[in-house]
Amino acid sequence: MGNSALKSHLETSQKTGVFQLTAKGLQEFPEELQRLTSNLRTVDLSGNKIEILPASVGNFLQLKSLTLNSNKLTGLPAEIGKLKKLETLSLNGNQIQLLPPTVGQLKALRTLNLSGNQFTEFPAGLGTLRQLDLLDLSRNRIQSVPAAVSELQAIEINLNQNQISVLSAEVSRCPRLKVLRLEENCLELSSIPESILTESQVSLFSVEGNLFEVKKLRELEGYEKYMERFTATKKKFV
Repeated sequence: MGNSALKSHLETSQKTGVFQLTAKGLQEFPEELQRLTSNLRTVDLSGNKIEILPASVGNFLQLKSLTLNSNKLTGLPAEIGKLKKLETLSLNGNQIQLLPPTVGQLKALRTLNLSGNQFTEFPAGLGTLRQLDLLDLSRNRIQSVPAAVSELQAIEINLNQNQISVLSAEVSRCPRLKVLRLEENCLELSSIPESILTESQVSLFSVEGNLFEVKKLRELEGYEKYMERFTATKKKFV
């Protein structure tokens, strides 16, 4: 991409606070963006070939949305934790295996999209994200949902298309969790904690494509209680 095109993008971004440059074959995070650290609120660099997010990303203190879907990222710098106003972090379709602990400092974060990466374990340290609404970890290689999940404030957790065979009963203690998606995993009926049905806030529990027929859920203790929540939620949206 020519310098003149980038220059005109930068000039526009200075006025709008939005920098969007998708599918241009970029191999690195544009250094020129450093000139706009004080006014950029939205950055979208999806569909490029960026392998490394530089530490200088921590300078964009006004940033509310950072989208780097479909790049070649293998991780994030610790400095990501400086983005105290960040509400959306979207990193779908990269090669990330771990998050730095500083992600837990993103106090304004509402949406964390990590679909289609290379996580083999459920990311730790996200319980401090008190504003988190959506955590999308679909299409990874996660094998179990640990007890620490109970600390999460998320309203929706998407774990579709992983390799999950173990689901901690502690998930039923998530204080705000309404939607739990576990389609196309490796769960047996005996792996489903009945407390999700009896004690949780979950009103949409999606488990199609596991190692049991979905209708078998009806045999579990508490299924009727879950269906009351499910039906009540449906009525709200009709």
